[in-house]
This record gives sequence, C-alpha cells and structure tokens, in this order.
Amino acid sequence: MFGEEELVKIHKERATLLSYIVMAAFGLVLSRLWYLQVYKGEILHNYSIQNRLRKEVVWAPRGHIYSRDDQLLVDNIPRFDAILTPQFLLDKDDTLKKLAGILETDVESIDAILKKNSNQAKYRPIIIKKNITFKELAQIESLNADLPGVSVDTFISREYRDKEVGAHLLGYISEISQTQLPKLRARDGADYRLGDFIGQFGIEEQLDRYLRGENGHEFVEVDARGRKKRYINTDNLFKGIEDEKPLSGKNVKLTIDRDMQLAGYKALEGRVGGVVALDVNTGEVLAMVSRPSFDPSQFSRGLTPEYWRSLITNKDHPLRDRNIQEHFSPGSTFKPFTAIAAFEEGEIDEKTEVFCSGSFKVGRKAYHCWKKGGHGPVNLVKAMRESCNVYFQRAAFRMDIDVIAKHAKDFGLGSRTGIALPREANGLIPTQDWKRKRYGQEWQPGETLSCSIGQSYVLTSTMQLAVAFSAIANNGKIFRPYVIKEVLNADGTIAKESKPEVLNEIKLKNSKTLKFIKEGLYQVVNNPKGTAFYRRGEGIQMAGKSGTSQVKSASADKIYQKCDSMPYEDRHHGVFVGFAPYDNPKIAAAVIIEHGCGGSSAAAPVAVAVIQEYMKKYEPEEYAQNLEKDKLVRQGWIDSLKKAKEAEVVKPVTEESEE
Repeated sequence: MFGEEELVKIHKERATLLSYIVMAAFGLVLSRLWYLQVYKGEILHNYSIQNRLRKEVVWAPRGHIYSRDDQLLVDNIPRFDAILTPQFLLDKDDTLKKLAGILETDVESIDAILKKNSNQAKYRPIIIKKNITFKELAQIESLNADLPGVSVDTFISREYRDKEVGAHLLGYISEISQTQLPKLRARDGADYRLGDFIGQFGIEEQLDRYLRGENGHEFVEVDARGRKKRYINTDNLFKGIEDEKPLSGKNVKLTIDRDMQLAGYKALEGRVGGVVALDVNTGEVLAMVSRPSFDPSQFSRGLTPEYWRSLITNKDHPLRDRNIQEHFSPGSTFKPFTAIAAFEEGEIDEKTEVFCSGSFKVGRKAYHCWKKGGHGPVNLVKAMRESCNVYFQRAAFRMDIDVIAKHAKDFGLGSRTGIALPREANGLIPTQDWKRKRYGQEWQPGETLSCSIGQSYVLTSTMQLAVAFSAIANNGKIFRPYVIKEVLNADGTIAKESKPEVLNEIKLKNSKTLKFIKEGLYQVVNNPKGTAFYRRGEGIQMAGKSGTSQVKSASADKIYQKCDSMPYEDRHHGVFVGFAPYDNPKIAAAVIIEHGCGGSSAAAPVAVAVIQEYMKKYEPEEYAQNLEKDKLVRQGWIDSLKKAKEAEVVKPVTEESEE
C-alpha cells in the first residue's frame, strides 16, 4: 500500500531514538549507582553506620593524689547519672511519670530541668539526676524499652579518702561554668566544654592541667528511638568512626604526711582554727589543716542545694583556709622579731635588764603588761620566757617602726610566702610611709609599742609564722614553702619535681642574736616559769612562743578581765609557733585558734600533737631518748619544787590574757 514504507521508516527512526533514550537513562542510573556505591560508597556507608550509632564521651580519670609516703589521698570511683535526650522523647508525659517514680521525685521537677536546658540542641542529653543508686540504675536498665530517650551515663567521681581532713589543701572539682569557659580556653588552649569537671580550689585547681587527662569517646548502637542497644567495636569500621581511648591524668605526690594531717585535724576538734607544719631545712609542707572544713567529695558527686546552703550560711566560714587566706595579729609570737631588731641595732644585748612594774607610760598613756603586778627585773631570755610586754615595748621605744618592719620583713612576715596555692593573703607589717598613704596621718610613737608585741596594724598568717620561725630554727634561711613533691607520668617517671628554694638568707650582724632568741624560746616551753611549760608535750624537746591576738581593744577597766568570761566573738585568738628538736631543728608548726583566749592553753596542744606525730614516725630513736630526758628533768623539777618554801612555790603561768 502506498505510504506504508514511509510509515515504517518513520516508526523505525522513532524506535531507534527511543532505544537511545532508554539506553541513556539506564546509563544515567548505572552511573549514579556507580557514583553512590563505588565512588561515594565509603562515605555513605559511614553515614549509614552513624545513623544507628551514637558517639558518647568516655571521661578520662583524673590523676591520683598521694601523700609523701605513698598513701592514697584522692581516688576515682564510678558514678551513674540518669540522663534524658529530648530528641528521642516520644510520649513525654508517660516517660516523665515513669522516670519520676524510679527516681523518687515528681514530674514537675524533671520538667523544670528540661525547660532550664531547652535552649540547647535536642540531641544533647540532659542530666536529670546525678549519682543515682544501684537500685535506680537497675530499674532504668530493666525498663529501657518503656523509657525512650532515657539512659544512664557513667561518670568517674572524685573520692577524697579522709573527707574533711585537708580539704582546703586538696581542693575539689566541679563543673566548669559559662563564665570560666573563655578564660580557661584562652589560658590553656584546651577544648573545654560545658559539662567538663575542673579543679576549683587547692591542689585540684593548681594542678588541674596535669590531673585532668584527656577525654576519649566510643560508639554505641541505638535503635530508632535513641535507646542504647549495645557497644560497637569500631576497629574495622571506616575512618572517622573509631573509638578513642581516654588518657588518664598524671598522678601527684605531695609533701604532706597523712598521719600528721589526721593528728592535726583531731587536735583541732571543737575548735575554729588551722595548723601548718614545715620542714625547717627544705620548706616542705608536712601538714596543713583548717577547721571547720567541708567534704570535697560532695562537689564532684553533684552538690545539693542543702549542703551548699549549710556551708555558705555557717558563721565560721568552713570554705576559708585559715592558714593562707586569713590573717590576724600574731600577738606575742611577734616578740622574737622585735627582739631581733633591737639586738641587731644595738639597743639591747643579753645583759640588758628592764624593770617591769606592770606598765610602761608614754606621755599620758600607760601600756600595760599582761601580768598586772609586773615581772620585776627582766633580761631578754626572761622577758621571752614570761612574755613580758614592758621589756619589748621599752626596746621598741628606742627604735623607729621602720627598723622593726625591716627585720620582720626579712623573715617573710607581712607578705605572701609564695606557696603554689591559689588565694594566699598578704598580711601587713606597717611602716611610716604605709600609714601616710593609707590614712594620710603621721606615725605615732605609741603605735610602735603596740606593734612591737604583735598588735595594732600587724597582720600575719600561720603560713608566714611557720616560715619565719623555721628561719630562726635554721639560722636565717627563708625557704619558699611547697606542697607539690612530684608530678608523675603513667609509667611512674617524673614529669615535674619540686626542689627546695631559698628566697632569702638573712645575714645578721651579731652572731649572738639568734642564740639568745632561741634560748628564750626554749625556756618558754621547758622552764617551769615559761608561758607554755605545762603544754610542752613529751619526747619532742620543743622551743616556741605562745601569743594572744586581740580581737578588739579593751577599755582600761577590762584589760585584766578573764577572757573566757567575755562574749565568744570578743575573745582573743590563741596563737602558738614552735620548732623541734631544739638542738637539731627539723620541723616547725604554727597554730591559730580563733577566740581560743590563750596561745599556750588553746594553740600549743595542736602544735604538740603534730610535732609528736612527726618525731614518732620519722625520728623514733630521738623521740625515745627525749622521753627519757623528759622523765629525768621532770623529776628534778618536782624535787626542787618540794624543797622550796611554800610561799615561793612556782605557780603555773596561764598566759590567758598575755597582751
């Protein structure tokens, strides 16, 4: 038929074109399949794996902290937190109701936590309750299918072996705050994130960069609702989906002796105060305890509002370290430095004698001795032994306050000691120039008399006093006190080590100066007329000085009022500083007891307890020998007292209101 061939030809051309189109389409599909399966296969396979995996942080355990004799002070223990991820929360009301029943709380409390964190991404988990019990852990895990979005996170909690003992020194860790983030990132160059725990006080803060380690991560398989199914071994998966093991922090060994810490803490029981003990020949801190204290474990577990409130409302301020953060008038413990100044300036010598009638009058004002009837004729050793105010005031009256200040500052008083701990206070040793700048007034001679016995403007800390008396004991070397002995790598090698550092070596003009100062300090403790004789402790051959730090000035009619009859807040602080053994000093201890009235009655027993513990542990043979000497000396005193006439029997010096 006409035209059929043309029609076939046209259809044939169309069929050919269609086949080309079909082939091209198949080519495109095959190309796309090749692109997805081969060229992009590895990447897309990673994506598919990641859709069923969740990356979880593996917290790095912080380094351990040990005492000088390798006793563990700070450890790590596992803690479990109940967390909720909003992204996978399907039936909110039902889930919160079930979770509240398990955690023994109410739905409103959980909902409040969610609302508080509503501004963060929905895939980020929110901690609902920290430190859950094993019972709560088991219930959440057993009801996992009925609690979409709810899971348990494991966290390494910090555990302080002796709780409150030495808490101010060791410090604590807690979550990093929003305001701290930029500061610490800039300081350390580390990728700090909200939720990280960092050192916030004491050694934990000072050595945080060494202790904290580096967090790792691991992948866990989850279902469509975000519930954890199992841990995934990522060793054979593609790049980018690999577990990263955490790196533990470095361990730290301190110069602290744990047994001395416990002895000091026990001796401070029922008191408000602190004690510091130093190695006089190195500057190592052997003990450093402050009371009242706090439990640092509470901070890493998740501080409760109730516990925090109990700390910040406590009138005795348990968060303050009384050894470096507080300063006070040193009272009579300052007298040795007034004597050093007078001896070095030639104003007194070992034979200089002053008559103490009970007061020293300058102009119209009388400056009273703590002993109402006076001490009679006194030389340097007797004045030190019986803490005669008049002797030191008369010596100071012949000197300028700047001269006394120079010698006191030489021994490190009034300024930071340089110990590697945060928030150390300065203190104050006044000068004429200081008063002009501070008050716009000239210095008055009477102010020198008050300062000469450690009152008025003079302010020190127990750490400063311990350093200063250590320098008396070791004949003039001022060591920087240090508490960090070694920082250790995981394999036990030393990453950082502290060595004794001499800040100043005092060159005294008179070779007799320290000899007679030490003799006076020895008699304070070992002579029956010494102010601390009845608190000296056996077996330690200690020298020292007691003192009373006035809280407020007393009017003329209340100068000799019994301290324990005063309102508690008006009572004097008790101070004591001593070193031992006298003939070969190894340890110095300084103690402050707030509102303790007397240095010998309140503070000296604490120093004795710490020094005795040191001698028993580190110098047992010398301690045993000293015990025998004490028995003989004590019997000799008893025999001499029995032979004395009754009217001349030596009465104990209480030093209750020494200044």
